[in-house]
Amino acid sequence: MAPCELPRPVPEPAPVAAPADVPYPGTIRLRVDARDVERRIFQVHETIPVSGPGECTLLFPQWLPGYHAPQAPIELFAGLAIEGGGKDLRWQRHPVNVHAFRVDVPEGVDGIEIRFQFLSPTDPAQGRVVVSPDLLMLQWNTVVLYPAGYFARRIEVAASLRLPDGWHHGCAIEGTCHDACVRFPPVPLDVLVDSPVLAGRHFRRVPLDDGGQVHLAMAGESRDQIAATPEQIAPHRALIREADLLFGTRPFDRYEVLFALSDTIDSIGVEHHRSCEAATLPGYFTAWDDSFSRRDTIPHEFVHSWNGKHRRGADSWTPSFDRPIGNSLMWVYEGQTQYWDRVLCARSGLWAPEHALGALALTAATHAVRAGSRWRPMSDTTRDPIIAARAPLPWPSWQRSEDYYSEGALVWLDVDTRIRECSGEARSLDDFARTFFGGDAEGDWDTRTYVFEDVVAALEQLAPFDWHSFFVPKVDGKHEGAPLAGIERGGYRLVYRTEPSAYWANMERIAGNLNLSFSLGFTVGEDGVLREVLWEGPAFAAGLTAGSALVEVAGEPFSPEVLRHAVAAARGPLELLVRTGKRERRVTIADCPGHRYPHLAPLDLPARRLDAILRPRRVG
Repeated sequence: MAPCELPRPVPEPAPVAAPADVPYPGTIRLRVDARDVERRIFQVHETIPVSGPGECTLLFPQWLPGYHAPQAPIELFAGLAIEGGGKDLRWQRHPVNVHAFRVDVPEGVDGIEIRFQFLSPTDPAQGRVVVSPDLLMLQWNTVVLYPAGYFARRIEVAASLRLPDGWHHGCAIEGTCHDACVRFPPVPLDVLVDSPVLAGRHFRRVPLDDGGQVHLAMAGESRDQIAATPEQIAPHRALIREADLLFGTRPFDRYEVLFALSDTIDSIGVEHHRSCEAATLPGYFTAWDDSFSRRDTIPHEFVHSWNGKHRRGADSWTPSFDRPIGNSLMWVYEGQTQYWDRVLCARSGLWAPEHALGALALTAATHAVRAGSRWRPMSDTTRDPIIAARAPLPWPSWQRSEDYYSEGALVWLDVDTRIRECSGEARSLDDFARTFFGGDAEGDWDTRTYVFEDVVAALEQLAPFDWHSFFVPKVDGKHEGAPLAGIERGGYRLVYRTEPSAYWANMERIAGNLNLSFSLGFTVGEDGVLREVLWEGPAFAAGLTAGSALVEVAGEPFSPEVLRHAVAAARGPLELLVRTGKRERRVTIADCPGHRYPHLAPLDLPARRLDAILRPRRVG
């Protein structure tokens, strides 16, 4: 009997051509028809010039800045047809790279015509909903194919967008509108993809600065949702002024805050260099006092124009959307941005100072009980956009998620207070922001990259200290608990009380949950379903898991109020009836300490640095 021949690998397919820093010959013409808002379908017609016959590879943008991951919704791309010289051209998807399409261009053809649809989600289960009957958010990366082999900045695209009659739009690229068709001037592909469009039937555009460079472009499901009062616009204008005072110069020539108020469009915050996408609660303005905890989205994304877009970690910049993004400096990109969004919320009046303190208390307490830092350093969480892409996790407090945001913010508070201490209160992280992120010419919106050593050098010039040794254990080390030194040096300490802060209560109300992480060790929805169980917390010890549902609490049918009262009254064991799948069982949480809500308590000092950090810088 002949011996069995073992399998051998098939030859690897030829890779997609690497991008080169040379100009693409010709300008791509991109036409998008967005009028089918009932079915939420974008029709795309693209004309791509070609320089001769042969194989042409077309790419659907895969690695997306702002998402820090390969988040392209290729599954929603459909109906591809390619023509050249009036004939249908056969295309083939690359055998390995599903975002790449190969087509043979015949002799005598100087351009190919491409048609396809982007089938935007009609239900959140299919992906992020971006279209409703009254408004839409268009990300150009979902409606464009581009030729492989070129830097994105060397491919020129002239785009047009047809909207439903009577709709208006906002975009960082200034276009001309005629008969509901917006025509944009030719721009590099990277600029186009970085310039999404917000459009709607009910639309309003409000200036946020005296020079008319920054605008709040709002679209809502109804006219009253965008009828912001002057008193509500005022703190948004103050935000722009405070950012100017913080950074010194602007890394943009114009900036559009693309603000969607809707319960149909999925909530989001995505940064771009000259705009941002922010989709939030429909009652952001109409229920102003009831939604204040959501006011940090615009400050966060606005700060990214400086930190993340103008200045970017070297491995986070890529020449084309098919090149993998590295995230090693996300603790600067996102961590310091989250620090500044809290600070600017307070300085601008979007939050009262106590709201910012409440937000910091929640962050500090969350990391104080998260066991995951014992095995996974913060630097490794910078890969989480690629690993998990914000998918639900069974044990996030152990697995960790994108902790470089919130833990990074605590580290930067430590840096700020340490600079103040070392300099006798003469300097602060404000000075770092001004020199590192805002040190270039006004209106310069080129991207400039940096490495870790650049961050260290800038800090050492500002406040002589061994910053390298300071950061390495915090970023790359494993540890127990939260980095609280900045809070304490700022004149506060983390404490727990029986009543929640205003910020905590607002967050709970908007999220529709009851967060008992620091008492029972879980968060539960208003429907009784456990949304998260703290690793090694009391509920964990009792065998509870996320996804189980509370049926009874201390013998009474579950409701949020019943549970809240039971925790307040309990001092000792608490019995629960829990349903997991079809099975019900009784469990006992051995020791319920009553309600424990995190707060920052002021230390008895003549002056507290954190108060100075949150104080407005503008006069009048």
